[in-house]
Amino acid sequence: MNISGWQSTHGLVRNIAGTLLMLAGIGLIGTTAQNLISYRVTAARHGGEMIDFGTGDAMPQAGQSGYMARIVGTPKVVEAARDPDFNLLANTPTLTRHVEMFQWREIRVGGVVNYELDWADHLIDSSRFVHPAGHANPAVLPIGGKRFDAGLVQMGGFRLSAQLVHAIPGSVPVAPDPQALPENLAASFSRYRGYLVTSVHPGDPRLGDVRVSWEAVPLQQMTVFARIDGDRLVTAPDAAEGKGYEVEVGAVSLLDMFPDIPMPPRFLLGKRILAVLLAASGAHLLLSAQRERRDVWLALAVGALAVSSVASVLWLGNDGPTLFGWLGLAMLSLLVAGWRLRRRFSRPMP
Repeated sequence: MNISGWQSTHGLVRNIAGTLLMLAGIGLIGTTAQNLISYRVTAARHGGEMIDFGTGDAMPQAGQSGYMARIVGTPKVVEAARDPDFNLLANTPTLTRHVEMFQWREIRVGGVVNYELDWADHLIDSSRFVHPAGHANPAVLPIGGKRFDAGLVQMGGFRLSAQLVHAIPGSVPVAPDPQALPENLAASFSRYRGYLVTSVHPGDPRLGDVRVSWEAVPLQQMTVFARIDGDRLVTAPDAAEGKGYEVEVGAVSLLDMFPDIPMPPRFLLGKRILAVLLAASGAHLLLSAQRERRDVWLALAVGALAVSSVASVLWLGNDGPTLFGWLGLAMLSLLVAGWRLRRRFSRPMP
């Protein structure tokens, strides 16, 4: 093969290799952008982009606000829940007081009406009975049921909002402490099994007797998925699908919570840089096949211009800051390419 033929073949190889590298860079940035757009669109239905802290002491950091977070751990009660009326303190996110009164119930079986005394957690209106005489219930419940929240509950370094605290599942009974009762209640209540009762004979209650019990939300490992708001975890009311939060017992993965969410793209910056370098390498081969003089800066500008132009089109209408970033790179690349071309053509030919 003569020199002319060898140069022609060599130039053809460079053109083919350069074109393939340019296409590889454009393809990589296109795939990366499409995957990220798909992930963001799907994640937005559940509140937005997500940070998976996993198991451990997750701590709030700058720039996290607005993201949805998954945290696995056992809630920490910093300020315990307290029932001030009965002076009952419990290391729980939520303490619930239940109050029942011994009252008449009307029971109908077929056409037969019967009456029996039983515990009820609400007032039963005996005036509506078929036979109210002899079955009159008290008109007032002396004390009502109530829920008491802990003053501060945390997951890692994040405070849980009241709605998230209320969503923590499970309940366990709390034993009352008669010794802690205020004087005005200590004279009326005594402990019977898991209750405080007003009955003179707890095993044989009478009409109008009251019994009080408590239950608490247990502290156990759970998974919380919610929006970061500074150092707080809150609900995301703007989530298109779902409640805008999840609170589940145990370690539950994001995929188990939301099977429709794709895996978040990884190594975004590295892939973007690699796409530019691939396209720039292709541009370098194409330019060197046409001219003897090699210009690395021109090749880099052409490669960055090709990649940023494609990325700008893909991000159009999806994410303003990302779009403007790629447009900025495209403009900078265009300026650098123009500068290098002016220098090249302004030089006298040897």
